[in-house]
Amino acid sequence: MTFLVCVLGLAILPLVWPDPYMLSVVASAGIFIIAAISLNLLLGFTGQLSLGHVAFFGLGAYTTSLLSLGFDVTLWGMSEPLVVDPKPVWLSFVCGIVFAAVAGWLLGKLAFRVRGAYFVIVTISFAQVMRMVALNWVDLTEGPMALNGIPALTLWVPGEGVIDLVTKASTYWLVLAVGVLSYLLVAAIVHSRVGRAMIALRENEVLARSVGIRVTHYLGIATIFAAGIAGAAGGLYAHTVRIIDPDVFMFMFTIMMVIMVIVGGKGTLAGPVVGGLLFGLLPEVLRGVVSPEIQWMIYGVLMIAVLVFMPKGVVPSAGNLLRRYSARAGKTPAPLARRKTA
Repeated sequence: MTFLVCVLGLAILPLVWPDPYMLSVVASAGIFIIAAISLNLLLGFTGQLSLGHVAFFGLGAYTTSLLSLGFDVTLWGMSEPLVVDPKPVWLSFVCGIVFAAVAGWLLGKLAFRVRGAYFVIVTISFAQVMRMVALNWVDLTEGPMALNGIPALTLWVPGEGVIDLVTKASTYWLVLAVGVLSYLLVAAIVHSRVGRAMIALRENEVLARSVGIRVTHYLGIATIFAAGIAGAAGGLYAHTVRIIDPDVFMFMFTIMMVIMVIVGGKGTLAGPVVGGLLFGLLPEVLRGVVSPEIQWMIYGVLMIAVLVFMPKGVVPSAGNLLRRYSARAGKTPAPLARRKTA
């Protein structure tokens, strides 16, 4: 019920607050919230820290952009260039998700042979390789000159036909729809047998392995879904910003996702959403109040304070506080015994 109320409240936001700038800010934050939701599936529910998660975000963005624009490229060993005509935007978007998921599967097959710091190094290296490919394969990606003119996603409206989703309100609703679907998908996975196996691996991998849980199998499933959702976020980014360059693979984007998950509460469904709203909207709230230098100082102090006083994140801490308050409110003082009078 709470989830439906929150979704409804977010859905009517453009109607009650139609400011284009704020809708653009919230939509941009929403895209990275979707990416943080995908990272939470790995970091929060399997305990695997992927610092190369931005690679799937960038792969989704570049795949859907190239397919929707069309391209020609000469591959090694081919005498004639490979020519791909522009594809429908929604088909390109889905292909971006699938390509990112396949890349996640391949990385999982390689990276889950190691654990701990070695896994982190493998994921960071993968993201850096993807960035160098995007930067140097100029014939395909245009390199630092960027891919521009990326078409917007479309929607069929009765009576008006197919329209481009280019307005701030339509972009906001599109991001909200994909975000809700991503949230529900992760919730379905977490509450399934697969999700219980992931949580078991997070809590005690040795014990989980001893009772027959196939570690690599379930970690691979988590990576596939996490990569696919991150690819969807990257596709949204490409079709809303409509220009991308190799900076889409910036390491800072992964750090942003990690902060959203940690601050909101890793291993909780609502954690990345709450952390993403704090991380994405606070700078805009402070923008007109204090100077940019003071903004980032306040921002950093607040993040440190959250981690010090709420080490499990905002959502678990708020839940514990609410349960404590409810427990106290449910206790009624026992009636005082009346004194016996002679």
